[in-house]
Amino acid sequence: MAYRRQAARRYSWWSREQRPFTLGELVADGIVHAVGLLLATIAGAFLLFYAIRHTAQEEVPALIVYVGTLIAVLGVSLAYNLWPVSPAKRLLARLDQAAIFLFIAGTYTPFLAVIGTTPAGVVLASLVWGASLVGVALKLIVPERFGRLAIILYLGIGWSGVLVFQSLATALPATTLWLLLAGGIVYSLGIVFHLWERLKYQNALWHTFVVLGASLHLWAVIDCMVINRL
Repeated sequence: MAYRRQAARRYSWWSREQRPFTLGELVADGIVHAVGLLLATIAGAFLLFYAIRHTAQEEVPALIVYVGTLIAVLGVSLAYNLWPVSPAKRLLARLDQAAIFLFIAGTYTPFLAVIGTTPAGVVLASLVWGASLVGVALKLIVPERFGRLAIILYLGIGWSGVLVFQSLATALPATTLWLLLAGGIVYSLGIVFHLWERLKYQNALWHTFVVLGASLHLWAVIDCMVINRL
């Protein structure tokens, strides 16, 4: 019995044995993920089609990185959160947490392509991708460590754009900036539910904020790369 309690504490970072979700919570979480994936796939295809055919040919590689990381983070999260406790779930937990870092960097990539090789662009690209790759390595190698520190790192990378705000404000449409800001606020507010583990439907609420934040940022990319270039 003591061994089982120790094992539950040891593996709770990936198996959620300390508070297993009810069937209703799993269904709600699955619906949120499915809606997010559907929106990401449809809107991402629209974005790439118009960018390739009409408005942003030079930024297409950056947009592919962005759409790819968006679909990947939602897909891996869906698989991890719904997968039964098993060795496969433990692997998915590593990929889920690592994918968040790639997605944050991927979200910045289209806007980094806009500000290009300017000093601000080089600094922000180095900071965002450097810190994100460090985060990926930590989550793949020692995922059971630095749990709360990783949240701070997520937020730090996500809000690092304020360091070069003037350059972004000069290069990006005002509507794009407002959408980026709104998305960042939504993500940040959602962390409250991510940490509130005893709340019923906590995981579905957290992922609802993730989908809303991702949708606002996706609209920001479409606004910048398509709407304001028509």
